[in-house]
Amino acid sequence: MTFLTPAYDLRIVAASFFIASFASYVALDLARRVRTPDRGVARTWWACGSVAMGTGIWCMHFVGMLAFSLPIALGYGVAMTLGSWLAAVVVSGIALGIASRTHLRWKRLALGAGAMGLGICAMHYVGMAALDMAPGVVWNRSLVAVSAVWAVVASGVALKVFHWFRSGVASRSRLYQFVAALVLGAAICGMHYLGMAAANFPSDAVCLSAGGLSGERLGALVSVSSVLLLMLTLFTSTLDARMQTRTARLAESLRSANSELQAANAALKQRALTDPLTGLPNRVLFEDRLAQACKRPDRFAVLFIDLDGFKPVNDVLGHAAGDHVLQEAALRLRIAGRDNDTVARIGGDEFLLLAEGVSGVAEATTLADRLIKRLARPFEVDGRRVHVSASVGVVLHPEHGQREQLVTRADAAMYAAKRAGGNTRAVFEPRMDEAGEERLNLQGELRMAIERRQLKLHYQPKIDSTTGQIRGVEALLRWTHPERGSVSPVVFIPIAERFGLINAIGNWVIDEACRQMQDWAEDGLRIRVAVNLSVHQLRQDDLVDRIESALKRHHLDPAQLLCEVTESVAMGDPETLQRVFDGLARIGVFISIDDFGTGYSSLINLRQLPAAQLKIDRSFINDIETSRDALAIVGAVVNLAHSLGLKVVAEGVETVGQRDILIGMNCDEMQGFYFARPMGAEALLEWFLGNKPDGSVDFSPSAMLEDIPN
Repeated sequence: MTFLTPAYDLRIVAASFFIASFASYVALDLARRVRTPDRGVARTWWACGSVAMGTGIWCMHFVGMLAFSLPIALGYGVAMTLGSWLAAVVVSGIALGIASRTHLRWKRLALGAGAMGLGICAMHYVGMAALDMAPGVVWNRSLVAVSAVWAVVASGVALKVFHWFRSGVASRSRLYQFVAALVLGAAICGMHYLGMAAANFPSDAVCLSAGGLSGERLGALVSVSSVLLLMLTLFTSTLDARMQTRTARLAESLRSANSELQAANAALKQRALTDPLTGLPNRVLFEDRLAQACKRPDRFAVLFIDLDGFKPVNDVLGHAAGDHVLQEAALRLRIAGRDNDTVARIGGDEFLLLAEGVSGVAEATTLADRLIKRLARPFEVDGRRVHVSASVGVVLHPEHGQREQLVTRADAAMYAAKRAGGNTRAVFEPRMDEAGEERLNLQGELRMAIERRQLKLHYQPKIDSTTGQIRGVEALLRWTHPERGSVSPVVFIPIAERFGLINAIGNWVIDEACRQMQDWAEDGLRIRVAVNLSVHQLRQDDLVDRIESALKRHHLDPAQLLCEVTESVAMGDPETLQRVFDGLARIGVFISIDDFGTGYSSLINLRQLPAAQLKIDRSFINDIETSRDALAIVGAVVNLAHSLGLKVVAEGVETVGQRDILIGMNCDEMQGFYFARPMGAEALLEWFLGNKPDGSVDFSPSAMLEDIPN
């Protein structure tokens, strides 16, 4: 049998390859869309994608058929042509459906490839059947089998590539997608043209469907329409991808912002409920846990812990050393306590411990003894061994009162332990309430003392050893209570420090001393006044500005004000002190080192400080007549100070013998009860006017400042 010789238009063949590759490129893009978490959106993409992808594959087949020509008129039946299009859509649906699966196992891959291969064969051979030939097409069964195998293998490769792209492995590179599309396009075209090669047309055959679909214009129309559909699908897919990326980024940003907000809220809550230095719960959190414990039937204890000897460490070694001791003390308290105990820092060197489920006083005091023993061990600070101890007050609930009384009564018990010498514990007793209430009453009344004009300054003269003249006075704070009478500074100064009143009182002292100097100046008395600065004032950032403002407000020469700082304070926290001392020197205020000899001065630090005076502590002056050591120390201090260009003041002079010894040592100034007790401003003015107090020694009251040290 002879057969017609077919011919192919290579331009249309190339167009079919382009369409097949383009359809594959779009299909790979769609493989990523069908994996969206929204199942409704995924199904929509699957349906629309199946139509677009199937139309593209069918278009390649249809255009490939148009590239084929015989020496007879050809045409295609509409029904069979639509059937081949439907087969292409079904095949595409199978491919995208399998690509949407999370896992592509070999069994599923084999079944999918087989189904797709049959579908592609159906598309092709149904499309071939659209050529209604008489006599019919003679098929080369070997090539038909090869084309079927090709279709199955190509489908398997396509599914694997689709799943590869779906999983995101290759989706980061458009180059991968382009190369994969060319390979898949070649595979589709290869199957089509293998199937075409399997068809043989008898030489006497005629096409009964020649009046159906045919013509180059129809091919061009189908091609353009399919390409436009594929381009629209690709554009929509790309737009959706960008929207999904933007949405994902926005969602990630929102998640990140939410995480940051939650972290910030947690940090704020943590900060509101914990002590920033030690990380322990603060008073707010402790009170909350105390309230919860009161609701439970179990007995519990509250321990109030205060460090003995912490203030000298903080004053001498500085803030950083004090903070280190507090942090280490907090750690020791946590370790010494039980797992369910709450340890809190409520301020300064004071801690509270809530011990739930204690059996009684014996267990609570055993815990207190364990805490005391832990805290008595030396602390290592900058290579130095520092020793502190602890006083602990113990109360039990419900024996020692209700919730609002427990902390106050534990505080009262702690003070009883301090009065017993410290480094011990005391269990609350009813009589302790009186002392606790007394301190609370005093601090409340001290707050109002300034406004009620109950605080006053008394002044004690400093006498020039050579001339016997008054060289200045020291301002000493006194509190006269309308009911209690005179309250000793030994009593109210610790209360002021503990309850945060010391800075307000110190600022008042500076302003009051300056006001008094102005009043005396108007009466013809120009005198230097020394005021004491506490460590708390020295840590005020605006201390120098406050002092300068007070001097200007009262129109005073800065040299008339002398600031006294204890040796232990002057040698501690050198950076802070140097900044304050330099600021005072800048405005012309002189500094005196008070209580010299009781601390641990470094000569280098002492030389660097802009001090004008050293004041020898009264403890050495008391023994100067009877102790060779005291005599030697005082003589050495005088010589040391003079070698450094400093004046020397001896405080606590009470006898003529002490006076004479100090004069013999060339001590510059003396101060003490031998000359005069502290007196009010009016009494001091009367003395200068010639009306000296009874019992005071005779000396010249001249207080002119001709030789202010510079």
